[in-house]
Amino acid sequence: MTIRRASADDVEAIRAVARASWTADYPTILSRETAESGVDEWYEPTQLRAELDRPATCVFVAERGDEVVGFVHALWNREEGVVFRVYVHPDHRETGIGSDLVDRVGSEMASRDADRLTAMVLADNEVGQGFYESLGFERVDEGETTIGGESYGEYSYRLEIPDGESVTSGA
Repeated sequence: MTIRRASADDVEAIRAVARASWTADYPTILSRETAESGVDEWYEPTQLRAELDRPATCVFVAERGDEVVGFVHALWNREEGVVFRVYVHPDHRETGIGSDLVDRVGSEMASRDADRLTAMVLADNEVGQGFYESLGFERVDEGETTIGGESYGEYSYRLEIPDGESVTSGA
């Protein structure tokens, strides 16, 4: 497996991983229509390509062979990295790809002198919460996000970036 910085050529593969993940993860949380609308809104190709060009944005993809099987999308915000999304295609889960992606973005944020990662996950997404907690993230806040015009509860998680070691080394 290879983890590398995403390029504009990866946009459709990122959208495909997001769509497969939302379909697998959210059937009891979001309606099919809301999930489709959310993927189209959050991963709109022109917007995603523009994000890739912003210096504060970090998007990395995980590849097996020449297939993108996961991605992480984060934003550097001076003292912290804000992880918006980590998705691994359902066919490639439970292999460490998600934690490798978080580790890679954590290393990138540490190189920019960030001292912590913050991540958001839907309040009803117990799998996502368990993922972050397994990596040592602690829930620190709750709020709301909008998907397809509907409001959903959301939790914020935080992890301090250790000096000189893997972000997920304690996991």
